[in-house]
Amino acid sequence: MNQLTEKTAETIRRDFPLINQGKVIYLDNAATTQKPKVVIDAVVDFYENCNANIHRGVYPLSEQATAAYEGVRQKVADFIGAKSASSIVFTKNATEAINLVTCAWGESAIKEGDEIVLTEMEHHSNLVPWQILAQRKNAKLKFVTFNTETGKPNWEELPGLLTKKTKIVAFGHISNSLGTINPAQDIIKTIRAHSDAKVLIDGAQGVPHTTVDVALWDCDFLAFSAHKMLGPTGVGVLYAKEEILGAIGPFIGGGDMIKEVWLDYSRYNDVPWKFEAGTPNIAGVTVFGTALDYLNEIGQSFIRKHELSLTAYALERLGTLPGITLYGTKSAEERCGIVSFNVEGVHSHDVGTLLARENIAVRVGHHCNMPLMRKLKVPGTVRASFYIYNTKDEIDALIEAVPKVQRVFA
Repeated sequence: MNQLTEKTAETIRRDFPLINQGKVIYLDNAATTQKPKVVIDAVVDFYENCNANIHRGVYPLSEQATAAYEGVRQKVADFIGAKSASSIVFTKNATEAINLVTCAWGESAIKEGDEIVLTEMEHHSNLVPWQILAQRKNAKLKFVTFNTETGKPNWEELPGLLTKKTKIVAFGHISNSLGTINPAQDIIKTIRAHSDAKVLIDGAQGVPHTTVDVALWDCDFLAFSAHKMLGPTGVGVLYAKEEILGAIGPFIGGGDMIKEVWLDYSRYNDVPWKFEAGTPNIAGVTVFGTALDYLNEIGQSFIRKHELSLTAYALERLGTLPGITLYGTKSAEERCGIVSFNVEGVHSHDVGTLLARENIAVRVGHHCNMPLMRKLKVPGTVRASFYIYNTKDEIDALIEAVPKVQRVFA
């Protein structure tokens, strides 16, 4: 495709059975995305033609399944700019990927009195695991504060937070609540200039919507999920530098993560299989490859342009409605395809319920960002989030439905 316009978005919509049916205006893509027909068909194709366990079978069907599964590891590496497929570990979601880091890497790397730097706008999945690690190791959590006026973290605070005791800085590339895009490459440069700390990026929202290059950025870890980028649920990815993976112990024990086992001792498998104990989601990983092929055909830069157009339009139109409070940066260029708002005098759950009656699907509540909601002094927000199949007509439908909500509670 040479350009992603409203016309091509309409063409893309026909690839998504649930979207093409026209039964719902789906604006909850930050939670999970819909699946194109090629991905849905690939699930059936795997089970009908390729279903076997991987790695240990010497018969052709198992070798075929293994080749398909391992081939996706290289596709993932290429998609995020990783130098080697061996730096890609498959998990069940981004949450598990982050927990792998806090448990496997954190167990040996974090000592009493060490410091972990986060931001006040982190998703619970990039906060709670670090809390558990800090409690277990008697380490200290430090935070880049969030600026409610700019809708962004106060990144100028970062150098002052970094000390010799700082062992890792972890932050979300894109806020799942506000859509704020954090300048990952610049942030990592700052960290490298002031500290030897490792860097973890929560890429659950960033990888589906923007171009990510882990080699260029020089991050140590990146976590994301397949289901937020047209793939199936139950598949996550941890990227980590190979030398780090090679130096740390496994996350969980069991089959396939070992080379040899005695009654009192085991010798672990090579990276990355050392971290993939037990039978994985073979079909899910294999089908994720089909989703990546689809995204590659469209191109991340085109996805970004389309979402930027939708975001700017939604901010402009919502900004004209009385009684609406918008949250986050006012600049569409500094956002991903996410717009969060509240209707004056109406709880976000009530707004979501009434929008559902208009066949509009949005997310409501704290969005696994309770500390951020407290900072904003609200219990939650209404979140509309966009992807490649959304159109300005759907945003118009949202805008037209909001006054109906207001009239109910007038």
